[in-house]
Amino acid sequence: MSESEELPDPVVGVSCVAQRNGIVSPASRRVPEEMAVAFTFNGSTHAVMMATPADLEDFAVGFALTEGLIESRSEIDSLEVVNLELGVEIRAWLKEERAKAYAQRRRSMAGPTGCGLCGIESLEAAMRQTPKVSANWQFAPQAVIAAMASLDPAQRLNAETHAVHGAGFWTEREGLVALREDVGRHNALDKLLGALVRGGRTASDGFVLTTSRVSIELIQKAARLSAPVLVAVSAPTAAAIRLADECGMTLIAVARRQDFEVFTHPQRLRETARHVA
Repeated sequence: MSESEELPDPVVGVSCVAQRNGIVSPASRRVPEEMAVAFTFNGSTHAVMMATPADLEDFAVGFALTEGLIESRSEIDSLEVVNLELGVEIRAWLKEERAKAYAQRRRSMAGPTGCGLCGIESLEAAMRQTPKVSANWQFAPQAVIAAMASLDPAQRLNAETHAVHGAGFWTEREGLVALREDVGRHNALDKLLGALVRGGRTASDGFVLTTSRVSIELIQKAARLSAPVLVAVSAPTAAAIRLADECGMTLIAVARRQDFEVFTHPQRLRETARHVA
């Protein structure tokens, strides 16, 4: 795989006029770059996303996996990131058997859809079966607090811009294993999962962390990599709670400083045994 060396910087400086302490004056700010990123598989454009131009190979692998276009990293034969005048094109070539399956899917597609459920051709496909996740290990409340505390110091782009989401993977043994950032919360998670897959691991032995709210798509994506625990800064939707419960995932949200709320499968949290009937 190769990535273009001419991709734009993911963070740029801009001028502005700011009012601070009652005084209006010229100022500057660092903001995240956002550009069109087109995914092509075997020469056919599948989706175009607006994303931060960083970690795009991770993005491609994670996107293909969580959208069900591949079952494993080995099904991608080659991958190239090409910088074009209007944006970036990620060109993936699938191995023969997977390419046949993808071609069949293309023939049945009714048309493009919006962000989050890209390339989905029906309500049935959008609400596709989510893999069951299982993990018998338990964790203490302090593990959740420590995991979320590890995110902020590692978010380089957000430190500069205060405008991007982060997705991380944390284990009690290793701490923060990986973190990826993007203007889109789905994109950040896809990049994280792609990084894990490219590193030859799943998310089965730790926590997937996100700085966003939790919608159903995030549960679907995390479950594809066998994540037993997802922890988020903001609240989940009702649909996300239902799906997390159904697939066996412990969903923890509103995780801020020392506090958090466990919405599904609280048995993995050690202290719940004596507090939850």
